[in-house]
Amino acid sequence: MSKNETKRAPVINGTFRNHIVKVPEAIENCSGIEIFGKKIKSLLFSTDVAMIRNCNADAIIAIYPFTPQPIITQVLVMSADVPVFCGVGGGITQGKRVINLAMDAEFKGAMGVVVNAPTSNEVLAGVRKTIDIPVIVTVISEYEDIAKRIEAGATILNVSGGKNTIKIIKAIREKFPDIPIIATGGDSEKTISETIEAGANAITYTPPTSASLMHSLMEKYRASW
Repeated sequence: MSKNETKRAPVINGTFRNHIVKVPEAIENCSGIEIFGKKIKSLLFSTDVAMIRNCNADAIIAIYPFTPQPIITQVLVMSADVPVFCGVGGGITQGKRVINLAMDAEFKGAMGVVVNAPTSNEVLAGVRKTIDIPVIVTVISEYEDIAKRIEAGATILNVSGGKNTIKIIKAIREKFPDIPIIATGGDSEKTISETIEAGANAITYTPPTSASLMHSLMEKYRASW
């Protein structure tokens, strides 16, 4: 038996949970980020409860284009059987409301909170002083003042710069070699590997939509008739 064969994990699938969303295998090559004793390598970017319950990601990152609401946080945390990182600020959600939402997310069981632009450093500092769980700050541009973000209380950086993501990660790594970085890795093994090589510790994966998965499944059923 070879060395690789001894490390291969046994696979157990149920009859009804055999059809799940699997994150790309390349993500396994990143270092991961250890949070409260749990190593996180892959994060599924979704607020779809059915998707959250049927995936093999290490964690969920739940950010949505509306004002964060405690009831949504509660449903997401209760639905997941893995850690959840909830969006609590950004866009029109600013000021004291972000701090209150972050505290509520911690009380409801979230493993961390995510703040997006244009959350100010003052609000970020207020969140950091209020909660004990990690504060993840989304970075979308290479021109952001990362030093100020870290000084204000960013625990982890979430790089989501589209086609510039790898460039942004490399720029951050030159100045801050030890800051934990989560990053979007694209939809291919190649781009994910390149993102990890640039310095990302964990990767967010955006799954296909429920509609597209259902379409593929129905096509399969129709072909079997």
